[in-house]
Parts: sequence; C-alpha cells; structure tokens
Amino acid sequence: MKLLAVETSTDACSAALFIDGEIREKFELAPREHTKLLLPMIDALMADAALKPQQLDAVALSRGPGSFTGVRIATGVAHGIAFGADIPVVLVSTLAAIAQGFFNQQDVDLSFTAMDARMNEIFWGVYQRNAIGLAELLGDELVTPAADVVFPERFGFGVGSGWAVQGDVLRARLGDKLQGIVSVAWPHAACIAQLAAYDFANGLAVPVEQAMPVYLRDKVAKKQSER
Repeated sequence: MKLLAVETSTDACSAALFIDGEIREKFELAPREHTKLLLPMIDALMADAALKPQQLDAVALSRGPGSFTGVRIATGVAHGIAFGADIPVVLVSTLAAIAQGFFNQQDVDLSFTAMDARMNEIFWGVYQRNAIGLAELLGDELVTPAADVVFPERFGFGVGSGWAVQGDVLRARLGDKLQGIVSVAWPHAACIAQLAAYDFANGLAVPVEQAMPVYLRDKVAKKQSER
C-alpha cells in the first residue's frame, strides 16, 4: 500500500509517505508558510521514493478541525493530486492525528484532546487507544466552550493546544480524571498516514469529489453581540 498524507491545519506543516508499513515524513513548524512548503515537501518525498502520483493507492487528508485557511490548503493540494492521478482520498481528523501522535510516544490509553478554536472555544474530542494501537473516537468531536466539554468517567491525559489556552477551566471541569497535560502536541502527516492506512484497508476511502473538510464551526467570525 502506498499513501501520501498532507497536514496543514495548524501552524505546523507536514507531508508523509506510507509505503508498505514504512512512513517517511517532512515536518516544519512555520506559521503562514504552508503554501510555500507543502508542495516542495511532497516533491521531495515522492522523488526520494521514486514514485509518481499514479503509483499511489490514495491521498490522505487532514480534514480538520483547525485553521480555516490551513485546512483549505491541504484540501486543495490533496484534491489536485487525487484528481490528476485518479485515486481516492482518505479523510482523517486533525484531533485524531494529535491523539495518535501522543499514543505513539506515551504508554497511555486515553487522550482528552483539545485544540484552540479561538473565540473562547476549543475543538474537543476524546480518544482511546484501541486494540491495535490506533486512536479511536469516543463520542463526538465538538467545538465548545471549555466549561461545556463532554468526557467519559475515565482517567486520561489532556493533550493539545486547547490545554494551553483553556487549561484552568478544563482542569476544573475534569477534576481527578486528569492524569497530566501535554499542551504542545502538533498534528503530524505521519499520524494521518498511520490512521489512513487502516481506513483505506477497511474500505473507507472516498472519491475526491466527496472529500470535504470538517470545520466543526460554521462561522469564521462572530459579531460582537454573539460573543
């Protein structure tokens, strides 16, 4: 199986190639530089592997939530490659990628994953490590004030940028269910590829015209009276 994964939903920019279980990644923390960095990353990975887009089985896309502009950049690039090569797309949650990166590094089974969504809200999802080590969503992904997060009565770690900006409120909300916090946790294309490989193998790829981003929030900005 050969998958190309792209991830630009935060200040981090990355691309990764999954080739029969091996993952190679290019990653850079570079706010507002994604349009300059992403295509050269992809070109370098493909050249190193001596692959053409038509030899890929699918493109994997970090479909959000995250920065509206960032999510659109990854979506546009993934669509272009998939259309040109006539291959499907696998959609992977940004929150799932953050949780997966944490699980890859820590012997922990539950991640209270939160990204800063601004406007006094966070993107929120609770993920557990499943039997094969992959991040599995419990409940729903939400955009919500930190005081309103929904979580299972289980112990886990707080992971992601939402904990840096809303940590006090989240700590008060979760109480003794919180075992620790890792607030610096970027989504990686390598984790998108890891999750996408499983989904592709299980028939979850979609035609490119169905590969739409998931913002969770419909409004980019709110009027002052709505805040």
